[in-house]
Amino acid sequence: MNEHLNADPAELAKFSELAHRWWDPESEFRPLHQINPLRLDWINQIAPLAGQDVLDVGCGGGILSDAMARKGADVLGIDLASKSLRVASLHALEAQTPRVRYREVSVEALAQESPGGFDIVTCMELLEHVPDPQSVVKACGQLVKPGGWVFFSTIHRNAKAFALAIFGAEYLLRMLPRGTHEYAKFIQPAELAAACRSAGLEVQHTRGLQHNPITGRYWLSSDTSVNYLFAARRTSA
Repeated sequence: MNEHLNADPAELAKFSELAHRWWDPESEFRPLHQINPLRLDWINQIAPLAGQDVLDVGCGGGILSDAMARKGADVLGIDLASKSLRVASLHALEAQTPRVRYREVSVEALAQESPGGFDIVTCMELLEHVPDPQSVVKACGQLVKPGGWVFFSTIHRNAKAFALAIFGAEYLLRMLPRGTHEYAKFIQPAELAAACRSAGLEVQHTRGLQHNPITGRYWLSSDTSVNYLFAARRTSA
């Protein structure tokens, strides 16, 4: 493996260890299954997926990739966790999902290989897990066509996010395995917006993702104080 690869070996190992549980809706990945319809509909409303070439960066077991393909997109999911990719590919075969394929390649390497190759790029719940999130944002900007859309979701860095995303979700409610998130890697919206601008991307829509632990319901809102999503457009060739 390239020693300069923008990936944390401990993070890759963590997700590989859980790979066989990706498609179990009652597993550690339950929150991803629950929020997937919300993020899918939001993406599809802004940038209709049917007939589009879509790249899903950090696709994991393929939960979002599979759903976008079922909306009519031609989807390439990429990740650096081999076991997760094998699970994603196996699920696509078993579910007979059309128009989805997976590759083990870094987003930076793919940006060198296929600049401007995609109508839509999604990068969801990944930036808070890599050593250099700005490098990922830059590569996403290189991969999308002029006028195309890039979607990010990540977690704000503030006291509320620490209380809810780490202490609440991992320790109190045990919704996620302990150690899933590291507070220092959380990203403030202003930081992500600046990274987008540097990558030639203009943020046009923002949403917050909220959760009621009592009812288990998730919904999108204007509150970006914990989990948030950006829709950014490539502004120049």
